[in-house]
Amino acid sequence: MRPNQLWVADFTYVATWSGFVYVAFVIDVYARCIVGWRVATSMRTALVLDALEQALWARKHRQGLIHHSDRGSQYLSIRYTERMADEGINASVGTTGDSYDNALAETIIGLFKTEVIHHRGPWRD
Repeated sequence: MRPNQLWVADFTYVATWSGFVYVAFVIDVYARCIVGWRVATSMRTALVLDALEQALWARKHRQGLIHHSDRGSQYLSIRYTERMADEGINASVGTTGDSYDNALAETIIGLFKTEVIHHRGPWRD
Protein backbone atom coordinates (compact mmCIF):
# COMPACT_ATOMS: atom_id res chain seq x y z
CA MET A 1 0.00 0.00 0.00
CA ARG A 2 1.16 3.54 -0.77
CA PRO A 3 -0.27 7.09 -0.66
CA ASN A 4 -2.86 7.85 -3.34
CA GLN A 5 -3.50 4.19 -4.07
CA LEU A 6 -6.94 4.03 -2.43
CA TRP A 7 -9.26 6.84 -1.40
CA VAL A 8 -12.60 6.32 0.36
CA ALA A 9 -15.38 8.87 0.38
CA ASP A 10 -18.56 9.47 2.33
CA PHE A 11 -20.58 12.29 3.84
CA THR A 12 -22.64 12.91 6.95
CA TYR A 13 -25.02 15.47 8.37
CA VAL A 14 -24.56 17.86 11.29
CA ALA A 15 -27.45 19.47 13.13
CA THR A 16 -27.17 23.23 13.68
CA TRP A 17 -29.56 25.71 15.24
CA SER A 18 -30.70 26.79 11.79
CA GLY A 19 -30.99 23.33 10.21
CA PHE A 20 -28.75 20.60 8.88
CA VAL A 21 -25.47 20.95 7.04
CA TYR A 22 -23.75 18.12 5.21
CA VAL A 23 -20.03 17.40 5.39
CA ALA A 24 -18.29 15.31 2.71
CA PHE A 25 -14.87 13.70 3.11
CA VAL A 26 -12.31 12.08 0.82
CA ILE A 27 -9.77 10.03 2.80
CA ASP A 28 -6.44 8.55 1.74
CA VAL A 29 -6.49 5.02 3.20
CA TYR A 30 -2.71 4.66 3.45
CA ALA A 31 -2.14 7.95 5.25
CA ARG A 32 -5.51 7.84 7.05
CA CYS A 33 -5.67 11.49 6.19
CA ILE A 34 -8.55 13.66 4.99
CA VAL A 35 -7.39 14.93 1.59
CA GLY A 36 -10.63 16.65 0.61
CA TRP A 37 -13.70 17.93 2.41
CA ARG A 38 -16.66 20.22 1.84
CA VAL A 39 -19.62 21.57 3.84
CA ALA A 40 -22.94 22.49 2.20
CA THR A 41 -26.59 22.97 3.09
CA SER A 42 -27.73 20.38 0.58
CA MET A 43 -26.55 16.88 -0.24
CA ARG A 44 -26.37 17.30 -3.98
CA THR A 45 -23.61 16.11 -6.26
CA ALA A 46 -21.79 19.46 -5.91
CA LEU A 47 -21.07 18.63 -2.25
CA VAL A 48 -19.11 15.46 -2.96
CA LEU A 49 -17.67 16.82 -6.22
CA ASP A 50 -16.16 19.81 -4.39
CA ALA A 51 -14.56 17.47 -1.82
CA LEU A 52 -13.13 15.43 -4.70
CA GLU A 53 -11.80 18.58 -6.39
CA GLN A 54 -9.99 19.58 -3.21
CA ALA A 55 -8.44 16.11 -2.94
CA LEU A 56 -7.34 16.26 -6.58
CA TRP A 57 -5.74 19.65 -5.99
CA ALA A 58 -4.00 18.50 -2.78
CA ARG A 59 -2.67 15.22 -4.13
CA LYS A 60 -0.92 15.45 -7.48
CA HIS A 61 0.63 11.97 -7.97
CA ARG A 62 -2.39 9.68 -8.36
CA GLN A 63 -1.49 7.09 -10.97
CA GLY A 64 -3.54 3.91 -10.47
CA LEU A 65 -5.77 5.52 -7.83
CA ILE A 66 -8.91 3.65 -6.78
CA HIS A 67 -11.76 5.74 -5.35
CA HIS A 68 -14.23 3.80 -3.19
CA SER A 69 -17.64 5.01 -1.99
CA ASP A 70 -21.06 3.71 -1.15
CA ARG A 71 -23.79 3.54 -3.78
CA GLY A 72 -25.21 6.99 -3.01
CA SER A 73 -26.70 8.83 -5.96
CA GLN A 74 -24.16 11.64 -5.56
CA TYR A 75 -21.25 9.23 -6.12
CA LEU A 76 -22.96 7.49 -9.04
CA SER A 77 -23.97 10.73 -10.76
CA ILE A 78 -22.81 11.44 -14.30
CA ARG A 79 -20.88 14.56 -13.25
CA TYR A 80 -18.96 12.72 -10.53
CA THR A 81 -18.14 9.62 -12.54
CA GLU A 82 -17.10 11.69 -15.57
CA ARG A 83 -14.78 13.79 -13.40
CA MET A 84 -13.09 10.68 -12.04
CA ALA A 85 -12.76 9.28 -15.56
CA ASP A 86 -11.19 12.57 -16.71
CA GLU A 87 -8.51 12.10 -14.03
CA GLY A 88 -7.99 8.39 -14.77
CA ILE A 89 -9.35 7.35 -11.37
CA ASN A 90 -10.80 3.85 -11.04
CA ALA A 91 -14.20 3.92 -9.35
CA SER A 92 -15.23 1.30 -6.82
CA VAL A 93 -18.67 1.24 -5.22
CA GLY A 94 -19.88 -0.98 -2.45
CA THR A 95 -22.65 -3.50 -2.37
CA THR A 96 -26.10 -2.48 -1.21
CA GLY A 97 -26.69 -3.10 2.48
CA ASP A 98 -23.08 -3.99 3.34
CA SER A 99 -22.48 -2.19 6.64
CA TYR A 100 -18.71 -2.91 6.62
CA ASP A 101 -18.17 -1.76 3.07
CA ASN A 102 -17.00 1.78 3.81
CA ALA A 103 -15.82 1.23 7.39
CA LEU A 104 -12.79 3.52 7.25
CA ALA A 105 -14.84 6.48 6.03
CA GLU A 106 -17.46 5.76 8.70
CA THR A 107 -14.71 5.66 11.35
CA ILE A 108 -13.34 9.05 10.27
CA ILE A 109 -16.86 10.50 10.32
CA GLY A 110 -17.34 9.09 13.83
CA LEU A 111 -14.10 10.72 14.99
CA PHE A 112 -15.11 14.02 13.35
CA LYS A 113 -18.44 14.01 15.17
CA THR A 114 -16.89 13.00 18.51
CA GLU A 115 -13.88 15.31 18.48
CA VAL A 116 -15.25 18.34 16.65
CA ILE A 117 -19.03 18.44 16.55
CA HIS A 118 -20.08 17.02 19.93
CA HIS A 119 -17.06 18.46 21.73
CA ARG A 120 -17.51 22.02 20.44
CA GLY A 121 -21.23 22.17 19.57
CA PRO A 122 -24.06 23.01 19.56
CA TRP A 123 -23.54 25.11 16.46
CA ARG A 124 -25.23 28.43 15.85
CA ASP A 125 -25.41 30.75 12.81
